[in-house]
Amino acid sequence: MHEEAAQSAIDTFISAFNASDDSYVSALLSQALTSDVILWGPLGRSEGIEAVERFVLDIRRHPAGTGTMVRCSGVDMPGEWARYQWVFTTPDEGPRLAGTDVVHLRRNLIDQIVVFAGEIQPAP
Repeated sequence: MHEEAAQSAIDTFISAFNASDDSYVSALLSQALTSDVILWGPLGRSEGIEAVERFVLDIRRHPAGTGTMVRCSGVDMPGEWARYQWVFTTPDEGPRLAGTDVVHLRRNLIDQIVVFAGEIQPAP
């Protein structure tokens, strides 16, 4: 049951990267994250949905164009932490970024996100 809740929260989080309009990002994140979420990202530690929203919007506004984020693995949840792999691809075979996120859930919502991004590569 916990893996299903984790997968739902993770997929909702990822859907924020792919929202049809920036105005939907906040609503999607509030369905997946606790209000006091902590993001451990490439630029350090930040707190709150607003900080995660800025992170998501920055990625959505990639200089190569609006990209697509997809979960490309199952959700592995050996305990309170879940992990999954993702890939972000920009249009026209622009830069591709892949990585693994580890998330912690509290009451079926993500309260911590640790982003492990890999190298940027051209799309295959």
